Amino acid sequence: MRAPIGDFDHATPAPDRLDELTAPVAAAVRAWSGSVPADQLLYVDTDPRWADTAVFVEHYGRDLLERSANCVVVAGKRGGGTTLAACVVLSTTRLDVNGVVRRHLGARKASFAPMDTATGETGMEYGGITPVGLPGDWPVLVDAAVVDLPYVLVGSGRRRGKLLVPGKAFAELPGAVVLEGLGVA
Repeated sequence: MRAPIGDFDHATPAPDRLDELTAPVAAAVRAWSGSVPADQLLYVDTDPRWADTAVFVEHYGRDLLERSANCVVVAGKRGGGTTLAACVVLSTTRLDVNGVVRRHLGARKASFAPMDTATGETGMEYGGITPVGLPGDWPVLVDAAVVDLPYVLVGSGRRRGKLLVPGKAFAELPGAVVLEGLGVA
């Protein structure tokens, strides 16, 4: 099948490539129940050497820059407690951690979670964290611009491979909250 975005040789429905996904991502795809059918979540094989956004778009298509999203794990702190959340913003924007994220989490301070925390808590590889398959009790904050796109490129849980997901599917993820201005230019 031809990928709807990017210059990929082949795209396969994610349910047919569960062996290429980390356990939490494969479980989420297997249990998928949103209005977007699971077979519209597509897996594309990519070289892990080109996983970082700037190099990736040079190799797989410049059109991907405006159609890819980053999933960032954030730690919000208030009192003695910490709340972990995932934030999904377009790759062309930066996450408003100290404004929108902090206020939404009701945190006194919000910052990017340490790499060991992000990978340990998600069961995913650094550089491949995706909002598909996150812990069920996490808030998943999604920028409205992500939801508006027909397809969005995100991680697959590993540095090798990516998912192409219809934008509206992000609004249906467990714990998802769509927010305006989460990503800023």
